[in-house]
Amino acid sequence: MSHELPDKDEDDLTLFHEAVKGARPVKTNRISHAPKKPKPIPRQLIKDEQQALVDSLSDHYIPAHELESGEELLYLREGQSPMVLSKLRRGHWVVQAHIDLHGLISDEARLYVSEFIADCKKRGLRCVRIVHGKGLGSRNKEPVLKHKLRNWLMQKDEVIAYAQARANDGGSGAVIVLLKA
Repeated sequence: MSHELPDKDEDDLTLFHEAVKGARPVKTNRISHAPKKPKPIPRQLIKDEQQALVDSLSDHYIPAHELESGEELLYLREGQSPMVLSKLRRGHWVVQAHIDLHGLISDEARLYVSEFIADCKKRGLRCVRIVHGKGLGSRNKEPVLKHKLRNWLMQKDEVIAYAQARANDGGSGAVIVLLKA
């Protein structure tokens, strides 16, 4: 003897209709909006901008004008008053931000310097310190980043001048940079 069980879906539907038979639809003037979708992340644009920062500084730059006093780093953009460099060397401006390049390889340091200067420009900072080190930890005991940094900074339009830091700011292992306002 076989008993057929009633279809479960039919039972559920019957129960539902029974449960809501006296209900009235709610009237409302509200409009239900779908939640806003987040804006897409422009990954390629971000990648392109990072590459542009890297490409904006070359290790093979040959400066047109540069001031050198022995091993001391000095630079003044053409058209600027020599007083600017003099004030920078004397510590006239307060250092508003700084970075330290110790332990970075050349490519990492170049990107870090480029991003740092771009960030300082956005934030309206004028005077910054970049610690490049004295080269004591490098293979030939020569300051590799010091010389590369000099060329990188000359390539940046934002840089008005730079000078070796005073002894209390890092001396020959750092540079103080004056940026355009």
